[in-house]
Amino acid sequence: MKLGVLTVPLQNIPAEEAFAYLSGLGVQALELGTGGYTCACHLDVEGCLADDNKVAQVKALLEKYHLEIAALSCHGNPVHPDKDKAAEYHRVYVNTCKLAQKLGVETVVTFSGCPGDCPESKRPNWVTCAWPGDYSEILEWQWNEVLIPYWKEAAAIAQSYGVKKIAFEMHPGFCVYNPESLLRLREAVGDIIGANFDPSHLIWQGIDPVAAIRALKGAIYHFHAKDTKIDPYNAAVNGVLDPKTFNDISVRSWAFRTVGYGNDMNYWKDMISNLKMTGYDGVISIEHEDGLMSVKEGLEKAVSFLKEILITEDPTAAWWA
Repeated sequence: MKLGVLTVPLQNIPAEEAFAYLSGLGVQALELGTGGYTCACHLDVEGCLADDNKVAQVKALLEKYHLEIAALSCHGNPVHPDKDKAAEYHRVYVNTCKLAQKLGVETVVTFSGCPGDCPESKRPNWVTCAWPGDYSEILEWQWNEVLIPYWKEAAAIAQSYGVKKIAFEMHPGFCVYNPESLLRLREAVGDIIGANFDPSHLIWQGIDPVAAIRALKGAIYHFHAKDTKIDPYNAAVNGVLDPKTFNDISVRSWAFRTVGYGNDMNYWKDMISNLKMTGYDGVISIEHEDGLMSVKEGLEKAVSFLKEILITEDPTAAWWA
């Protein structure tokens, strides 16, 4: 396994400065945003697509700081019911696939997206219950008429540019939000579809990350290291469905935290061990969204924490080799 970082929290720092800082911390791989909900802060996507010299400059910068690109992230909603918004997210996705080919990157991270409830909708409609029956009808329409057809075409686009893995972040608010929905889309589209396994979005849903890792054996293509803390008092009163602002975590039922601040080291060791056991030996990419810590403190504490628990060697290697 390698230690990585999603660089978006460093968006106000120029690419070389950010890369030098992360390399100095011992980070080995980067997850770079290319647009959509994830800003393209350290890649000039349009420039690279138009000029191979700019691609060469990016590669040289990575080599200078002994870094690799683990994935390109274009989180968006390409099945948004607003056709203009959907078209823009799709454009970002296609350009990301094109850039992945130029950079030699095989993994693209994104969301499945969420349609509306009918062709005339203006906003997404995330269905979470079976009754009244309207909701079940919406869900079937979303999957059969919009989601599956779109991703069959989008997967073919990715393959045409050499992308081998489309890693969906299982995120509430989108059609793929848990292992069951991820596997449903994977079965319909093919094994180019896999998971960007971010435990923070699963924890507050009541999902055991280790059980989810085992259920997704062979289908985990990327991993976000981000924690969630359930507030036992707020959740006891209002449950975990919480649309309140992230700005004041004291009133929320749950909040995103730096790894180790939502759950302890043994919890995370078990996750890492099960990732290894089920065949994932890729990058563990830190995503900083902790409302109680600065970016610097959150990243540095996460790096220190993960250095203690990542499994980095072949279990069959001789220790004296």
